[in-house]
Amino acid sequence: MLTIRKQLELPDTYPLERIGALKDLLFFDIETTGFSGDYANLYLIGCTYFQDNCWNLIQWFADTKESEPELLDSFFSFLENYKILIHFNGDGFDIPFLLKRCKKYKKPYDFSCVQSVDIYKKIKPYRKLLGLDSLKQKSIEQFLGISRTDKYSGGELIEVYHRYLSTHDQHLYDLLMLHNEDDLKGMPVILPILNYPDFLEHPMRLFSQQILIETYPDGSFRHLLELVCETDYPVPVSFSQTAEPVTCQVNQNRVTFLVALYDGTLKHFYPNYKDYYYLIHEDRAVHKSIGDLVSKDARIKATAKTCYTPMEGCFVPQFEPIWEPALKEDFKDKISYAALTDVCLKDAQCFQSYVSQLLKHLRG
Repeated sequence: MLTIRKQLELPDTYPLERIGALKDLLFFDIETTGFSGDYANLYLIGCTYFQDNCWNLIQWFADTKESEPELLDSFFSFLENYKILIHFNGDGFDIPFLLKRCKKYKKPYDFSCVQSVDIYKKIKPYRKLLGLDSLKQKSIEQFLGISRTDKYSGGELIEVYHRYLSTHDQHLYDLLMLHNEDDLKGMPVILPILNYPDFLEHPMRLFSQQILIETYPDGSFRHLLELVCETDYPVPVSFSQTAEPVTCQVNQNRVTFLVALYDGTLKHFYPNYKDYYYLIHEDRAVHKSIGDLVSKDARIKATAKTCYTPMEGCFVPQFEPIWEPALKEDFKDKISYAALTDVCLKDAQCFQSYVSQLLKHLRG
């Protein structure tokens, strides 16, 4: 086994104190001869860490097939010095792979001593909202406006490693080490993507609200509720997303929601329909205590679908009831509405609940 240590210059791209103290953070990435920890081998582990006021790189390389267990011993011994392990899709690949190799060699190691921070998993819930083509590192780099070219993929380097084991050629060795080092250098470059979970998961403040009128070429129009919200977590790249009836535009520390309102007649459904009559000529339900006074040919027993009172006005969509009464177009509709006059966003709890609903809807 070979151990390589060097100092690195890494860009300051994200306030790491949001994750933890610098001395507690360890970034890592592994290189393997395949995807399955049951059959493939581990041949390289690389880590970056902050020490002596600078970033450092350490790599453990299996220069022979027999040195794989030594890599595991060295890495897990080093890991004992840290509390937080940061990686990209390590929960899905790197960590399970290492645990399987430990099991093969009957090593007692695990990751119970550290908190795992997976950049991939933290951004995954927001893929649709951010409009990411995929969750691959290159897609995230493109979203952030970063251009980085890898000369080799991890898969292509498997053959390079096999050739190295046969020849111990210095050029092949340099290719393997440089690829792993570049992957580790690339991790801080995509860390700004974590600003988006920070932005979206922390409480927002209502900066302003107003009703807008959107007109169409044919002269028709609709009302929009505009909510401008602020957070303490600005994002590096602006984005927008639409999922009717909601559009959002995010820029720095502000998000503007445009929510299409419903103008017209909706229905307030009552839960205990067996206690009601439906009045045929009036298109509404009344309690039996009143309905008994109505002519029998003008009433029928209400069903769940006909047990309602129609209400006319301007209404705000809500994806789970916050304001009552919750009205619908049809009994089975998932979206309900509240009368605009009943909606109070000055109440902090209602405001946060509604913003969470809007974001969840946009995430899909």
